[in-house]
Amino acid sequence: MPTGPNPADFAVVRATNLAVVLRHVHANAPCSRADIAAETGLNKATVSSLVADLIDRRLLRETGLTERRIGRPATMLVLDGEPYVALGIEVNTDYLSLSAIDLGGARVLSWRRSFDGLDSTASRAATAIAALARRAAARISRQDRRIIGLTVGVPGLVTPAGVVANAPNLAWSDVDLTGALRSALGNPAYPVTVENDANLGAIAEYRYGVAAGHPDLAYLTGELGLGAGILIGGRLVRGSSGAAGEIGHVEVVPDGPLCGCGRRGCLEAVAGTAAIVRRIDPDNTDEALRDLDPEVAEIARRARAGDKVVVAALNEIGGHLGKGVAILANVLNPSLIVLGGHYVPLAEWLLPSAQAELAKRVLAPDAGGARLAVSELAHSAAASGGAASVLDAVDYAKLSV
Repeated sequence: MPTGPNPADFAVVRATNLAVVLRHVHANAPCSRADIAAETGLNKATVSSLVADLIDRRLLRETGLTERRIGRPATMLVLDGEPYVALGIEVNTDYLSLSAIDLGGARVLSWRRSFDGLDSTASRAATAIAALARRAAARISRQDRRIIGLTVGVPGLVTPAGVVANAPNLAWSDVDLTGALRSALGNPAYPVTVENDANLGAIAEYRYGVAAGHPDLAYLTGELGLGAGILIGGRLVRGSSGAAGEIGHVEVVPDGPLCGCGRRGCLEAVAGTAAIVRRIDPDNTDEALRDLDPEVAEIARRARAGDKVVVAALNEIGGHLGKGVAILANVLNPSLIVLGGHYVPLAEWLLPSAQAELAKRVLAPDAGGARLAVSELAHSAAASGGAASVLDAVDYAKLSV
């Protein structure tokens, strides 16, 4: 005897359609109900019902009218998503940075805390990261919101499985940070992932920073280490084992200073933040590298005061930086190369010689269209990129049930 459709089947179809609408608005906002119907193939009545449901759940909201050439003005829709928050945390040698961003793109939290990464084991670091994440989750929970994911950025090589294969400045090797974090957080309901910090910085610049609208870009971290996050066509370039972007370890000065990787003359060894501090103040001890902010601030102060030794050193270092970014420009042809981290307060003195060296060394006319820019996200870039990567990976089907 034939039977009618199971009510559960209708629920599955509706949940699927709700997810379709959410994904479309995420990719195309602001858009109208008619736009959604035309692009997804859903009929207008179904779209109207789905949108009403999503507005009730605070996943979508209406935002004004747009004039059409024919017919009445259309009410536009954007993601609301205020109850749903993504977390990003950056681990570095001297700080932890956290960004919390809701599904609609509004920044909820932005924290930076001191952290002795040079002396912390991976286990201690996981405990500190988890403590910061729990504190943020408690604050967000009191606002009647919930966490939908956490991505942690690390200055090192990270495998697709979230294992930190090598983070030399943290002295980590083959660390299952993802597993350690999940354990420290009590196996949370939300996903936890680990990613290279430069990759997350590139994502943040593309989503929220000076590189918005530039799908082909490179982001240089400018922390104790020096790495590059690379986007081509708006997608991360990872390489076969996640090791793409190690621009800090290309040789720019033959037989130059010894690098932490064991080679000589690497870009990091002559133009990384630690190299800048040591070059300008040779008597500075390694203890200064545990808190780079005041060291970099003092260099910037001396440069602004017209200290000829400092200005000359920064000019030379900028030239080395230009040699390194020229390699990126010749191989990848990005439209923008963004300097982040500790490069930001020093950019005024680094940029002129770096841009000149870039123009001189790139084969394509006008440096192939590549130009240098300074991040406006400073030390929040990788954490913001972590939150953005969570939002990009949202399972809308789960949110809409």
